[in-house]
Amino acid sequence: MFRSMKLPLTLLISTAVAASVIVVYIVSLNAQQARVTSMQQEQLSALVQNVAARLEPAQGNHDIDGEVARKELALQLSHRQVTAAFVFDLRKNLITSSVKENNLASDSFAGTLPAGIQMADGLMYAVANIGKEPYLTGKVVMVSDMNGLLAQSQKTLFFSVIPWLAGTIFLTVIVALLVSRRLLRPLQALIEFTRDIARDKDYSKRFSDKHNHEVARLGTSINSFLDTIEVELIINKEQNDTLVEQQQTMMRLANYDSLTGLPNRQFVVDNLRLELARVRRTKDDLALVFFDLDGFKGINDSLGHETGDLILIEVADRVVNLLREGDLIARLGGDEFIIVPDRDVSDASLKNLADKLVSAFTEPFMLRGLALTVGVSVGIARASDAEYELSQLMSNADLAMYRSKAKGRGTYTLFTIDMVESYKRKMSIANSIDGAIRQDEFLVYYQPKISQQGEIIGLEALIRWQHPEFGLVMPSEFIPIAEQGGKISAITQWMIERVCMELPDLQMLISRKFKVAINLSGHDLRHTGLFDDIYGLFERYQVNPEYFEFEVTESAYLENFAFADKFFKRLSNLGCAISLDDFGTGYSSLSYLTQITIDTLKVDRQFIRELDTSERSRLVTGTIIDLAKRLALTVCAEGIEHPGQWAYLIEHGCDHVQGYLFSKPVPLSKLLTIDQNYLHLLNAPDAAQGLKFAPPV
Repeated sequence: MFRSMKLPLTLLISTAVAASVIVVYIVSLNAQQARVTSMQQEQLSALVQNVAARLEPAQGNHDIDGEVARKELALQLSHRQVTAAFVFDLRKNLITSSVKENNLASDSFAGTLPAGIQMADGLMYAVANIGKEPYLTGKVVMVSDMNGLLAQSQKTLFFSVIPWLAGTIFLTVIVALLVSRRLLRPLQALIEFTRDIARDKDYSKRFSDKHNHEVARLGTSINSFLDTIEVELIINKEQNDTLVEQQQTMMRLANYDSLTGLPNRQFVVDNLRLELARVRRTKDDLALVFFDLDGFKGINDSLGHETGDLILIEVADRVVNLLREGDLIARLGGDEFIIVPDRDVSDASLKNLADKLVSAFTEPFMLRGLALTVGVSVGIARASDAEYELSQLMSNADLAMYRSKAKGRGTYTLFTIDMVESYKRKMSIANSIDGAIRQDEFLVYYQPKISQQGEIIGLEALIRWQHPEFGLVMPSEFIPIAEQGGKISAITQWMIERVCMELPDLQMLISRKFKVAINLSGHDLRHTGLFDDIYGLFERYQVNPEYFEFEVTESAYLENFAFADKFFKRLSNLGCAISLDDFGTGYSSLSYLTQITIDTLKVDRQFIRELDTSERSRLVTGTIIDLAKRLALTVCAEGIEHPGQWAYLIEHGCDHVQGYLFSKPVPLSKLLTIDQNYLHLLNAPDAAQGLKFAPPV
């Protein structure tokens, strides 16, 4: 049929190459159309959302301003991709519209569309509600002619590619005319190469031919075409990688503590929800170990937050190293951490973990040349005790941790159900204090102080609380709660005022000069207006300050020495007496005794209780009395329970005593019934025999 193989070979090669190029072009065209459609959806959605926001009526107005809507729609037609725009009210009635000459959209059809992006008849409809639920006032519809946009996109792509296509076809014809048998194999390789590109969509491949002939140059042209496509793909990939990296960073910030690198509260809470659901289904159990650092606040305040941060990092590393594989540790915030042990929640396993945790903090942290010691208070709770409720489980662990903190540094506590009732009682007491002050539920009890002659020479005022629900609540229970809640100063002020009110009755009861002792805590001494409050009460009730004695412990006095010493000097100048309570159990720094303003040393009941059994207690008691005498101070011993103790103290020069031997603390009404002189107790057989010393050990 053909005289020469050149023509069919040329036709065959040209057709094959053209087909391959067209396949690549069609693939690129499809990708281009998908990209244009996606971009148009984003742009049209953003435009319609902005218009809907600007057309939202002011608060209290439910109608759309038609004139504003008309102008807004006319403005939107300036966008090349927008061919029509409509505004409808809630009843789908057309309020206004703006269309271009080539518009094909129907307003009746547009009014029926829901919010979002819709495609119909080659048109893209973007619909946005005006207003927010439940105050919708209408909707905006914007239309884009996708057929036109896609046609324009195809045209642009075509004219950008046509030079390559024309050159490729032209080169193909030239190559075909010059081809020979040795060129058929490279040409076939080129055909296979283009087919691979179309099939695998791998635009990083390149055609390689070491010969310098037409097929090699054709491959170079195709490679240039692939370069253009690959650059676009690389840009897209880099953008996607950046987005993925940003998402990973956000996930890490959301779930991990930036300081210690441990999981944070959000992460562990989400994890606990899943674990609680699992163990509930399997009727299994789960434990929570909650701990915070003892002494961390002092380090943070004194050495700065930077040192505190270093401590937290070291704590995290130390705890991570002692955990088993599968155990989860997280930082909740501040100096609070939580551990979720893996599987084994037996008492033995939990106690072993707690022991290791406490022991891990016996060694100090060496930071910046300083040996810094912090301890841990650990609370342990089980999911079964919390009925598998997350909030209750964490609350139970928190209660157990605070029970450990109350025991002292470096302890752990397993949660028990009775702690909930104890916590409820504590919260009820805390919430009742203000009402108790207003309703005079507090009571003042008085315990007499006795001279060496057996006469009442003073009283110690002690507070009690007749709670409407719990009955008589002792100060050992409610005073710490009041201190934690910042309400102790109000109670102290109530106490002083009540003593001022009852002082005339006390003066009628006790004919000789006496003093009423009132205890002040360290929290009271931090109240800068305390002196003014006391002075104001003395003025209001017209009482003589010489009838008052204020007792304070060594630790409270020395905790803020400068302020406390100034405060007590002012009280002393006013005429009040000052007593140092519980002497020998606190700092007991003798150098302070020459500097502080006091009139009386009180020997703690601990030494009195052990007079019979401890030679050391007798030596300490005698030393305190002798020291006080040398400093011209009065000595008062508390906790006297039998005549032998009193006789021993009188023999060694103790001035005043108080205790159950004479009277328990009683209200004012019962003071009338107690003895006015207790000298007869010294004639009792127990007093005559003195102390029954235990043999030395």
